[in-house]
Amino acid sequence: MRTRVRNGFSRVSEYDALLLTAALWFLAKFLRYALPALFPTFRTQFGVSNALLGTIFTVTMLCYSLMQFPSGVLADRFGAVQVIAAGAVITGGGALVLGIAAPFTVLVGGMFLVGLGTGIHKTVSIRLLSRVYPARTGRALGLFDTLGAFGGVAAPTAVVLVTDAGNWHLLFLVGTVMGFALAGGVLAFVPRRTSDSVNIDGDGSANALALRQYLALFRSRRFTAFVGATVCFSFAYNGVVAFLPLYLTEHGLSGSNASLIYSALFAVSLVQVVTGDLSDRIGRLPLATAVLAVAAGALGALSMAGTAGPLVFGGIVVFFGAGSHGFRPIRDSYLAATIPDDVTGGGLGLVRTLLMGVGALAPAIVGVLSDTEGFAAAFGLLAIVMAGASLFSVLTELIGR
Repeated sequence: MRTRVRNGFSRVSEYDALLLTAALWFLAKFLRYALPALFPTFRTQFGVSNALLGTIFTVTMLCYSLMQFPSGVLADRFGAVQVIAAGAVITGGGALVLGIAAPFTVLVGGMFLVGLGTGIHKTVSIRLLSRVYPARTGRALGLFDTLGAFGGVAAPTAVVLVTDAGNWHLLFLVGTVMGFALAGGVLAFVPRRTSDSVNIDGDGSANALALRQYLALFRSRRFTAFVGATVCFSFAYNGVVAFLPLYLTEHGLSGSNASLIYSALFAVSLVQVVTGDLSDRIGRLPLATAVLAVAAGALGALSMAGTAGPLVFGGIVVFFGAGSHGFRPIRDSYLAATIPDDVTGGGLGLVRTLLMGVGALAPAIVGVLSDTEGFAAAFGLLAIVMAGASLFSVLTELIGR
């Protein structure tokens, strides 16, 4: 009996790094995507415009993006575990600010802290998981992103429940407790799993801090082309997720139906398990091109759907979600495999800073364009950009031949 219990614990402990980092990614997604779902509430409660909300969310995402490179460099120098735990603490602090009844300007500060704290997490986690599970990187990252994406599934439903109950601050108080608890879990359990992995915490050399080592990655035309695909994808995807609930309600759907469809966008992230595993087996670039083309086609259909019913909108959003979520583990495993080991953290951080920085501009642009030209024009622009991501993926494959 003891042997069975010990073997069972061993099987669970084999995945403690994956489970804890994925739980933190769930929390990051939950807190970030609760904000767009609360935009209608903010607009009513505080009397703010779409343009202001989009700009605030853009700054939040810029805070997120600006942490990608420094967090990766710090992980190269001091270790992934400590950096991940620090990000969880900052995230919990931002959630605490949002958990209190305060003026809107104070709450905006909490949003920016959430952006900073969650921005520390994913770059370092990709680095960590690619080394803990080197033969199963695509599968591990697919599971990581899938579990994390369910934070986006839970957020709109939770927002509906708490706003109906009259206290949306409760969401963020729960997030505070989760952030601090998971930081402790990472510090307590992940080092035991990573202690026998090669160079998990980097070599600590001062050379890891040399920016030119990271910028040298862009001398490769193939690498630069793939970064172009990720940048286009990030811009289009961030523009959609920031305003999809408002887009749907302004096209005739009820608030509950819009929240349900918004949840479906994240629920289909289960496809990441499939695309991540397939990328390990059949190759990354052809699969990346295919899923990006699906996302672009669905986004084009969404921009032209007019006043279609909830079933039509729901079907289009599911296809968009399948294509966009399906790209994530392919992107991350390709980058982890392409960037040299000694600059993995900073290299991933630099790429993610670029793609998230450009992506962070999307909510502000969509907000302004929707106020001036309408949501159809704004989402049509996003469809064109997503199609550009698929073309860049084709170019990456052609350069490699």
